[in-house]
Amino acid sequence: MIDRYHLRYFLSVVDTGNFSRAAAACNVSQPTLSVGIARLEASLGRTLFNRTNRRVALTEAGAGLLQHARTIEAGFAAAERAVTGTAAAPLLRLGVLTTIPRRWTERWLAARTAGRVEIVEGNARDLRARLARGRIDAAVTILHDGDDRGAGQHLLTEGYTLAIAATHPLADRASLRAEEVAHEPMIVRRHCERLSDTSRFFTARGVRPFFPARTTSDDLALSYVRARTGITVMPEGFRAEGVARVALEGFDASRDLGLVFAAHLAPDPALIAGWAEVLDD
Repeated sequence: MIDRYHLRYFLSVVDTGNFSRAAAACNVSQPTLSVGIARLEASLGRTLFNRTNRRVALTEAGAGLLQHARTIEAGFAAAERAVTGTAAAPLLRLGVLTTIPRRWTERWLAARTAGRVEIVEGNARDLRARLARGRIDAAVTILHDGDDRGAGQHLLTEGYTLAIAATHPLADRASLRAEEVAHEPMIVRRHCERLSDTSRFFTARGVRPFFPARTTSDDLALSYVRARTGITVMPEGFRAEGVARVALEGFDASRDLGLVFAAHLAPDPALIAGWAEVLDD
């Protein structure tokens, strides 16, 4: 027989990705949680998690149980609220790509009027993995081929251009050739999805610049640019006072941004509309 606490332990491991964090979230010891998971697996006759020293991943049986477990737990919670007369605001676990401008997330959060939200940051690969495991409900991320035919909703297509200090002599140009910036120091955005493409683009044109800074923070990258420490290539959505955006001739990379929903959640028109308005600036 499956007890409710078994499912709560199971969902906590899925959501935290770790037995020790799951135990802390459930306010029990790790051995207690591990025994509970073992009993659940024994009652079902299936292994639910593949365990390694570095990560915990759902097996096929675990993935099959996940949606049912969430539905059952939601039913328990609804029954408790009905009896006690309390109402809990719905929780949306939203993944947000780390390489989108922070003003978009800030504007969406400021405009949100109902429900609770948990923001989970990550790169495109990490967010996809969390969606597949049911650890988040939806994600603002880079779309893949076929997403719009399934659980994805396209929001924006944007290109990549040079970010240059507004006080730089080249800042008033509409476009620049790679050869014209060959002697400019360049800031490396180490987390950029197009980093390899950018490197190949400049290398193919004989441009091998000095790199005064490498960062995983777009805010820092913009600060470095504004201070004339160097220039960099960024998605067009990034804007900042004192930073000019100039097209890079021949560099045609772009990215499609959108909302992707987990299998357990139907696409939410209100969420889509809210993010579409935020990105339309």
